Amino acid sequence: MGCAASNTAASKSDRLSRWNHTGIVALRDAKLKSFPDEVLELDRSPRTLDLTNNKIVDIPEEISNLTNMQRLILADNLIQHLPRNMGKLQYLKLINLDQNKVSILPDELGQLVRLERLSISGNQLTTLPETIGSLRNLLLLNVSNNQLKCLPESIGSCFSLEELQANENLIEELPSSVCNLIHLKSLSLDHNKVKEIPPSLLKACKALQNISLHDNPISMDQFQSMEGFQEFEARRKKKFDKQIDSNVMIGSKGLDEGVDL
Repeated sequence: MGCAASNTAASKSDRLSRWNHTGIVALRDAKLKSFPDEVLELDRSPRTLDLTNNKIVDIPEEISNLTNMQRLILADNLIQHLPRNMGKLQYLKLINLDQNKVSILPDELGQLVRLERLSISGNQLTTLPETIGSLRNLLLLNVSNNQLKCLPESIGSCFSLEELQANENLIEELPSSVCNLIHLKSLSLDHNKVKEIPPSLLKACKALQNISLHDNPISMDQFQSMEGFQEFEARRKKKFDKQIDSNVMIGSKGLDEGVDL
């Protein structure tokens, strides 16, 4: 018994030493049912925390003590909500909460001003907080496979956004503020209830190269009659030609041509 306890203590010590040295805590597929307390002992050393594919339900408020964390990967768990004090993790650049049971995001999410990538697909969200507009450095937002009926007007303040994925929701229309997203390159809204998109979207979003609206009520005629369609089409074809010139590998669905209605 004493030897077993000694080995357990040694293995824990080794883990903590390794995590402190590398700044990477990787506990994928570890069959965890709760957030590991030993991680909280690390204080400021972790920069990446990966707890993918466990059965974790709750994230403790003490996670806010990991103040130097940049990448928080919690995909494929049973997480229902996030602690409000997560806003203290001011160095976070990436959050992945795909395939959980989150139904609401705290307003404090908007305090994560360095956040660049937020993926929370496959959850139970019905709304997004207006404070999401404070994420001025956000490049990617993935909220696919939720129950969203709309996107907040504040989304237009995410000025750096390049890719917005909102497939498999209940979205009927987009807020006019999306026209402020001048860096937006890709907009995916497959399998929603979109009947129309803001009339100035194609003209205003001059970086837009890809729009996917498969399985929505909007028609191709509506789309093609929008102001700025010709310019969008030119950008789309330029991207398409560049992919061919670069000998891009074609996947099972074929080459992305930039528009799918």
